[in-house]
Amino acid sequence: MNKIKEVFMAPLNVLNPVLVQVLGICSALAVTSQLKPALVMGIAVTVITSFSNLIISVLRNTIPNRIRIVVQLVVVAALVTIVSQVLKAFVYDVSVQLSVYVGLIITNCILMGRLEAFAMQNKPWPSLVDGFANGLGYGMILVIVGAVREFFGRGSLLGYQIIPEGAYDFGYINNGMMTMPAMALIIIGCVIWVHRAFFYKEEA
Repeated sequence: MNKIKEVFMAPLNVLNPVLVQVLGICSALAVTSQLKPALVMGIAVTVITSFSNLIISVLRNTIPNRIRIVVQLVVVAALVTIVSQVLKAFVYDVSVQLSVYVGLIITNCILMGRLEAFAMQNKPWPSLVDGFANGLGYGMILVIVGAVREFFGRGSLLGYQIIPEGAYDFGYINNGMMTMPAMALIIIGCVIWVHRAFFYKEEA
């Protein structure tokens, strides 16, 4: 149980794939202009990392070493296709906002890294937990960045107005720069700085 707890907690803090390894940055920049697409993208990646880790772990002893990357890509591509179709069926407007970035989950470095480094070496249950935790850690950063950008850029969260009209009457103006992709990079940089200053300590 202690090992499972460590596997689950590490990606949420000291080994967060975005904050420590700086992986998955491209989609983090592209889908975080608003909270809703960031949240949906985080959920999609979490589902795919969880089940791809589980499937590859179950099959790990039957996969020939020379074609393991091909098998991993096939499993991930199948899961991405399923998730993409579910998004189009139930949250079509968000799937349009996410555009090609759902399909690009196939090449997400976090996903392929966990399959190769963890799922191929461990049993199904720890692999499922590892995939879930890494997807959650990635999604957590997307949600933080998306919330900050939407709140200061549009005065809303999940499309609901948060900043009251009275504030605008007194001269408050939304920060239009927050809607620009460059601000996502700056916010992620600030989050990484805070994380490394107070939570993450590099080994000597």
